[in-house]
Amino acid sequence: MTEFDTVGDDAIRRGDATAAYFHRTEAVLDHADRNPTVVAELTADQFPTGAFDLFAGVKDVAALLEGLPIDVDALPEGTLFDGGPVLRIEGPYRAFARHESPILGFTAHASGVATAALESRVAAPDSRLLSFGTRHVHPAIGAMVERAALVGGADGVSHVAAGEVLDREVGGTMPHALLIAFGRGNQEAAWRAFDEAMDAAVPRVALCDTYGDEVDEVLRAVETLGEGLDAVRLDTTGSRRGDLRHIVREVRWELAARDAPTPEILLSGGLGPADLRELRDVADSFGVGGYIANADPLDLALDVVEVDGEPAAKRGKLSGAKDVYRTPDGGHHVGLRGRDGPENGESLLEPLLRDGEVVRAFDIDAAAQRAGADAARVGFREE
Repeated sequence: MTEFDTVGDDAIRRGDATAAYFHRTEAVLDHADRNPTVVAELTADQFPTGAFDLFAGVKDVAALLEGLPIDVDALPEGTLFDGGPVLRIEGPYRAFARHESPILGFTAHASGVATAALESRVAAPDSRLLSFGTRHVHPAIGAMVERAALVGGADGVSHVAAGEVLDREVGGTMPHALLIAFGRGNQEAAWRAFDEAMDAAVPRVALCDTYGDEVDEVLRAVETLGEGLDAVRLDTTGSRRGDLRHIVREVRWELAARDAPTPEILLSGGLGPADLRELRDVADSFGVGGYIANADPLDLALDVVEVDGEPAAKRGKLSGAKDVYRTPDGGHHVGLRGRDGPENGESLLEPLLRDGEVVRAFDIDAAAQRAGADAARVGFREE
């Protein structure tokens, strides 16, 4: 038993983090002495719909399936997809049957988070984007959320343990609780104490909306820390926010009127892509929380499409092994494997495992670069 309601790595690897009917299926097939060689494909939509999502979570799938007598192909992490398979497994069905649930969980959840992060990145392409949302999710999956956010284009993350897992430096500012601990009217004391206590490498970011008007608190923070103040954060609660765009413009105006240093302006608090589009020309950076971390998992399914070399699929699914392609105009195409693809089409599925051996490296920065380039190529969420 674990102290918290979590499932450990050992249970996932041995196939117990799954639906009971997969264990029963194995028992039935063993009783019947059946273990067909199958092709199984992980898909969302069968045909392209025009609505792209970002693929993530494949690193964990590779770790789970490593050592099994199967071959796996998958889209590179950070590739946008729209119909057809994102991952294909070939081998004896009983070799991987019980792992269907975690395969879905690893990819569906991470892809949903990564897609939301990419939506935010595209909405404010020239702004600094920080992932602030792991406080909204079970702490055991903090690293998954932060990794997916980085794949989607986030510039930084804030979850300490996730940073250790991902070998990434984490960032953050200060909570309202710190200002409240110093008492109303003592914001200067809190900002000054932060400056004195923190290592020089930690950015000086003053939270400026705890008790008073945002403009007033920003002016006071600048007066307190001067050129040493790197940024101010406005996280005004929705019930008091008003016109945030006007507030930021007023902050900049009043600083300019006093010839005061102008720190970076960081906005946070319930923001999504629509807000980022509205504010990206007046703010420097954004902390996006719930929109990324609370993203719905994608509706992926793993279906057998070929048995012992013959097309086979349940009703409503397309039988036969498939390939997917990207054309120069950004189109996404699905076709039967072994047939001619679209003219000048680039095949997207690449080897992931061969006879159980992982044959691909995983790099978060490369995946993020791929996501950004692919987003431009397909016109992802353009408005």
